[in-house]
Amino acid sequence: MKVKAAVVNEVNGPYEFEELDLQEIQHDEVIVKVVASGICHSDEALRVGDAEYPLPVVLGHEGAGIIEKTGASVKGFEVGDQVVMAYNSCGSCPNCRTGHPSSCVEWTILNMSGARSDGSPIFKKTDGTPVSSFFAQSSFATHTVTNVHNLIKVAPDADLRLVGPLGCGFLTGAGTVVNGLKPNVGESIVIFGTGAVGLGALMTAKIEGCGKIIAVDIHDSRLEIAKELGATHTINSKTEDLAARIAEITAGAGANYSIDTTGVSAVMKASLDVLGIQGVAAPVAVTPNSIELNTFMDLVLLNKTIKGVLMGDSIPQLAIPKLIEFHKQGQFAFDKLVQFYNFDDINQASADSNSGKTIKPILIIDETYRAGEPLLK
Repeated sequence: MKVKAAVVNEVNGPYEFEELDLQEIQHDEVIVKVVASGICHSDEALRVGDAEYPLPVVLGHEGAGIIEKTGASVKGFEVGDQVVMAYNSCGSCPNCRTGHPSSCVEWTILNMSGARSDGSPIFKKTDGTPVSSFFAQSSFATHTVTNVHNLIKVAPDADLRLVGPLGCGFLTGAGTVVNGLKPNVGESIVIFGTGAVGLGALMTAKIEGCGKIIAVDIHDSRLEIAKELGATHTINSKTEDLAARIAEITAGAGANYSIDTTGVSAVMKASLDVLGIQGVAAPVAVTPNSIELNTFMDLVLLNKTIKGVLMGDSIPQLAIPKLIEFHKQGQFAFDKLVQFYNFDDINQASADSNSGKTIKPILIIDETYRAGEPLLK
């Protein structure tokens, strides 16, 4: 099957459209006609080489589409189903069986190796050259092959042009709050970076009843959006004294929790420094940067914790329907953060995301698609 895909052929190279051969599905896979896909910072990190990855590659891991073919052992999904695609997991290891599929023992192989677990590719160039896949979905293509464990079925009237980013960015932000940090009602949280992940975390912190929700960024326009979505306080760390403002807001106690979505070394360290006694920091950005700390002074003395939370420690099949329901109730207004682009404009969409002009770009890959609701502007 011939498909149109946006291919990254070299580190820091542009997305280049090519006709690829989509390989035949295996017994536990499906073919999805991709309707739309969000662009995530993780796509950019791989494109520019912040994380090493086998090239050429078809990126994209916030896809939504319609099933066109199912493998022999696929159950619970049929041709014509509308689906969101998230990450893959084995489904049978102890971590998967206890509700932590993002801690799957095969997670890296299944999502980050560039191929199926048996080493076979999903795409090939017309000359037979294998093309790597990403997150076992590669949604920057008109059609893709994905595993049944990637799939989340959504209602027939759900607008697939909108819901794809729930598969990664918003899932990560929301899950980091609910599953990673687990704040009690009234506790305080500081969120560094007001992109899709940060604002997803912010909206969820409001839903969870956090008392002080502090958004930190260097762009006033982003901080205004944060206020609209539930921030009780905002700090422009470029023009304000971060430590002094946090001390003022928390009456000197420091914050209970923090999330860093920037991956900037100084900001990651600041997310630890603003915590009070027994505070917990979650650095969730894909970044090549690191921080230097003194384990006694920075952690032990005040019983602080740095906690890794991959993909929000979420079960996508349970979390994404909840986020859709919160959206319907007006509590998770992620539609205010998106900008739609034609698939052919992927390089412009990526540039707008990098510059901060667009919080969450969504590529419309199937322009003929119509849902029960009109496309949100």
